[in-house]
Amino acid sequence: MNIGLLFGSFNPIHTGHLLIANYMVEYTEIDKIWFVVSPQNPFKINDDLLDENLRLQMIELAIADDERFEACDIEFTLPKPSYTTLTLTTLSQKHPEHQFTPIIGGDNLQSFHLWKDYETILNNYQLFVYRRVGFHENPLLANHKTIKIFEVPLLNISSTYVRETLQAGKSIKYLVPKLVREFIEEKGLYR
Repeated sequence: MNIGLLFGSFNPIHTGHLLIANYMVEYTEIDKIWFVVSPQNPFKINDDLLDENLRLQMIELAIADDERFEACDIEFTLPKPSYTTLTLTTLSQKHPEHQFTPIIGGDNLQSFHLWKDYETILNNYQLFVYRRVGFHENPLLANHKTIKIFEVPLLNISSTYVRETLQAGKSIKYLVPKLVREFIEEKGLYR
């Protein structure tokens, strides 16, 4: 099975993440999406980062009714910060029956050459990239044989926007799935 890996902090997961995942399952050769929760991204220092187990729970709530999607906590057991190359190696060893395809945004492709062992990733995995407004392909990698770029319909929302909306005392209805909104409200998260 071809498993697409959508990496992120998911702090919190929002409708935009789900649209990207849905597109990849519907319009590419990917069979299933695993949302890989990153406890700590090596490129981001975030004081607002919720505990990884809470972020995982929100993903599970968001995707509960869609068997094409799965929450993945593999990085919880790996050294921090999380490096995609180690995650891919670990998943490939644990699940040799699957083919894994990392999925990243065009903003991440711009700095992909700075990722730990990025050449190893490109030599061993197909990389799916969804374009993001305002970002152009990395000229070093634009024509790489293992990179495929997709025009995915995107919502211009981010987890940062969701958190700021909550902190301003405004509604996040429609920005996140209903069960995620209820979970955030019930636990008083991001206030």
